[in-house]
Amino acid sequence: MNDYTGAVRPGGPADVRELAHLQIAKVAVDEQMSNNCYLLTCRASGEQLLVDAAAEPDTLLPLVGDAGLASVVTTHQHWDHHRALADVVRATGAGVLAGEPDALAVTEQTGVDVTRPLRHGDTVTVGRCSLEVIALAGHTPGSIALLYDDPEGHPHLWTGDSLFPGGVGNTFGDADAFRQLLDEVSTKVFDRLPDDTWFYPGHGDDSTIGAERPHLPEWRERGW
Repeated sequence: MNDYTGAVRPGGPADVRELAHLQIAKVAVDEQMSNNCYLLTCRASGEQLLVDAAAEPDTLLPLVGDAGLASVVTTHQHWDHHRALADVVRATGAGVLAGEPDALAVTEQTGVDVTRPLRHGDTVTVGRCSLEVIALAGHTPGSIALLYDDPEGHPHLWTGDSLFPGGVGNTFGDADAFRQLLDEVSTKVFDRLPDDTWFYPGHGDDSTIGAERPHLPEWRERGW
């Protein structure tokens, strides 16, 4: 394992993590929103997948490089997570994947057709590596996370805006949506995955399931 920390800032370099079979490059874009984008590369085949073409195609396309891009997964429909989608797809011809309940909204906002709507339990491949789709409704109806269960290490989870260090994603004052999101994160993530699962959110620093697990009752009590 290299010295990856996951601490990135807009305008700064990507932070790169080398797993046995998968390379993860994390970069932040947009000074105001500071969205995280993740380029996943299969080390055996070189195939690449981008999680959230959030902004700044001039940052994302050089990160992709000449190896090409097989697909872009949009974690949810909010505008700040797909502003570069049209430019990236136009330049690379990548397939477009998003949670089925959010797919139409992504297309309406970006003008890009979702070529594969995703459902809970679906598999997304990047070369020889497989990612499992975990549907986490609440932040948006079609929010998804992607799970890579590293066969030679601990699990890795890309959570979009559904889970952050310190709490679940914003549900904008909707108490029912908050309960739904916290219930889904609790049952589909915390009840299932081990403490050493490393997760990569849509903004800010990474964390682990173990670091956040003790705080679930606090999150439910505070209601956000």
